[in-house]
Amino acid sequence: MRIDVITIFPEYLAPLDVSLVGKARAKGLLDVRLHQLRDQAHDVHRTVDDTPYGGGPGMVMKPEPWAAALEQVAPPDEETAPRLIVPTPSGRPFTQQLAVELADEPWLVFAPARYEGIDRRFIDEAATRMPVDEVSIGDYVLAGGEVAVLVIVEAVARLLPGVLGNAESARDDSFAPGAMANLLEGPVYTKPAVWRGREVPPVLLSGNHGAIARARRDEALRRTARNRPDLLERLSPKDTDKHDRATLAALGWTERGDRFSWEGPPVAH
Repeated sequence: MRIDVITIFPEYLAPLDVSLVGKARAKGLLDVRLHQLRDQAHDVHRTVDDTPYGGGPGMVMKPEPWAAALEQVAPPDEETAPRLIVPTPSGRPFTQQLAVELADEPWLVFAPARYEGIDRRFIDEAATRMPVDEVSIGDYVLAGGEVAVLVIVEAVARLLPGVLGNAESARDDSFAPGAMANLLEGPVYTKPAVWRGREVPPVLLSGNHGAIARARRDEALRRTARNRPDLLERLSPKDTDKHDRATLAALGWTERGDRFSWEGPPVAH
């Protein structure tokens, strides 16, 4: 996969040289290219922003340098076009499902904004020749979109073939596609079996793989009920079994038609 990032702070993307993403780059699984947006601003101050039309606080990034940078990265006369990702708090939520979708793309270009964002005309113009996604990593505001780029690239890169040492790891993630998609991953443990008087749950030492899978499923249901009850409201009863429903009932959740609803205070666990 090829990834291009256009930014006024290329140094902010230094973490892309370390950990899984850095290893993927070293192995040739990921081709990351950084581009300085100010190289496309030709005044003495290399200006990339101006005051907003209509008034208001802050500055808006100008369309001219963005258009020039994008055309340099992906010339309009090229046969193939990338998918443009614009991180913004006003975009659609970035989810594991979207990460899986983006991992199937051969080429992504990121346009992380600063200040109050990018002149809308640049985004509308780009959309005439390539797919454009405005994506939010959460309901909060950052100083710039570079952090969001790091989040999205890492989430996507780890799904590429050969990046994870064990491909099964991604399948067990919280939010991974499948019947567990609306459940958080449960707690995990490693050696020693007893640490500071705290024991690993005995079932994990039993060697009974069916019982272990059941215990992990129950812990996933409990953690989701505790930390993200909104996800249980999206869980379809058809993706549950009798044991799931008993566990949910003990937590105060009842099957109502094609969904679960919380009916009262959950039993403490």
